[in-house]
Amino acid sequence: MSGSAESLPRRLARWLLGAFLTTAGVTHLGPFRVAFRGQVPSWFPVDADLVVLVSGVVEIVLGLALLILASRRRVVGVVVALFFVAIFPGNLWQYLDGVSAFGLDDDRSRLTRLFFQPVLVLWALWVAEVFTRTSRRERSRSAAG
Repeated sequence: MSGSAESLPRRLARWLLGAFLTTAGVTHLGPFRVAFRGQVPSWFPVDADLVVLVSGVVEIVLGLALLILASRRRVVGVVVALFFVAIFPGNLWQYLDGVSAFGLDDDRSRLTRLFFQPVLVLWALWVAEVFTRTSRRERSRSAAG
């Protein structure tokens, strides 16, 4: 829960995910901006460069929120998980359309990458403490109280 103490493994996982997202967002705005355009589906009705810029800013904001807002980690983690779900179609499109970017220059590497998106979603949900166990005693107390 957000009000409960955060375990060291979750704190480290939150910091690592926050640093990952912040760094990825910065690269959207700079050195890999052109490569990220290759992940925006051609059928998407918004300019690919704008999508890359906005998604970069969103990643920076989400990454910093994970790093700074420990007391809101549950909400932030769920939003990050939803973000990873929202960008999955771009990764899927990159595979289906055979677009090379980031060294993903064959179907096998692009397909393999698709399996990492659920890992990111689960990571964010774990950081958000969505997967917590409560004892029978705790459930009884909350049901009685």
